[in-house]
Amino acid sequence: METWGGTSGRRRPWRVAVATLTAATLLLSAGCGGAGPSWHSGGAAGSASSAPKRSTVAVTRPAANATGVAAITEVKYTSEDPAHTSVVVKDSDGTKVSGTLDRDAKTWRPARGLTWGEKYTVSVTGTATKDKIGTATSTFTVMKQPSKLVRVTSFLGDGQVVGVGMPLIVRFGRAIPAGSRAEVQRRMVVTTTPAQVGTWSWISPTEVHYRPKSFWKGGTKVFYKITLKGVPLGDGWYGRSDLTVDLKIGRSFVMTVSNKSKRMTVTQNGKVIRTIPVSLGKRSTPSSSGTMVVMEKKRHTVFDTREELGPVEGYRTEIDFAQRITWSGQFIHAAPWSEGKQGKVNVSHGCVNVSEKMGAWLFARTMMGDPITVSGTEAKLRNGNGWTDWNMSWEQFKRGSAL
Repeated sequence: METWGGTSGRRRPWRVAVATLTAATLLLSAGCGGAGPSWHSGGAAGSASSAPKRSTVAVTRPAANATGVAAITEVKYTSEDPAHTSVVVKDSDGTKVSGTLDRDAKTWRPARGLTWGEKYTVSVTGTATKDKIGTATSTFTVMKQPSKLVRVTSFLGDGQVVGVGMPLIVRFGRAIPAGSRAEVQRRMVVTTTPAQVGTWSWISPTEVHYRPKSFWKGGTKVFYKITLKGVPLGDGWYGRSDLTVDLKIGRSFVMTVSNKSKRMTVTQNGKVIRTIPVSLGKRSTPSSSGTMVVMEKKRHTVFDTREELGPVEGYRTEIDFAQRITWSGQFIHAAPWSEGKQGKVNVSHGCVNVSEKMGAWLFARTMMGDPITVSGTEAKLRNGNGWTDWNMSWEQFKRGSAL
């Protein structure tokens, strides 16, 4: 009978068996846990507190320490918790830059073009947890001011009050290539109170107009912002600056002229306030049928057509209460010499003739941008002969949009 507690030589195999079992157990544990036994590293296994932390946010664009960055650059970032992530951009003086944060797109956009050659610091702050860092910083430097800069100007300025047919008119100092117009148009934002559907339409490579689907509502507040500083405009040219305009639409004042009745109907805020006899262009010099707007007003002026029409048809006449409605020279104006014909027969050279009294009455009430629609004449208004944005249907006008 064997006993395990004695000094018999049988005890040695027992110890070997135990040692072999223990080693197997350790190897099995290492295979399941993904970390080898302590002797593989020469010491104790690392603790969770000394493992590298992961970041919940990161700046992805512009690249860290990037130079030559466009002045209209957007800041892109990643975040595991976008709803609670903020972005702050500061210039080299530490001044915070105004901008908007689109959390859905994880994008920060500057309110205006950044300063040429300036260095900026981006700080993105997200949600920090026990094992995750919630902040990230990055720097970038904007490109130096280029030599080829395109000026952008607005025909209208801050504080103006205009009629319900007034288009917003923006001009460029250089033709904008067709391939660049969509990007330009995206950066021309119009805000109206009350809200109204509208769009920009390219009249030419250097001029773009905006109008709503229908005439502006009386009293509308209009604000438009054009952020083109640093925007590439083709062939190495860039936008020179940004632009904002804050104006107001006045009361609704609409003039409608019928050649059949030879009357002008004046409507203010939806109510007819006057019917005025008129004389339109005679058959050889007809008035244009279409919708125009008042572009210019002159209390007193002189019409001189002798060079244009010759010594026989040409004339030089002093005119009162003149309101231009086409570039080709059609006006609403007082014509005391035709008062006996007004409401009966057309005798003008294309203008809308009214009496001296009615000329003064209209002149005192109209403003730039008030619309006038003439119908029933022998000639149609040519688009481009004045601010003819309303002479097109909404569908026609929209075709001029680059978007």
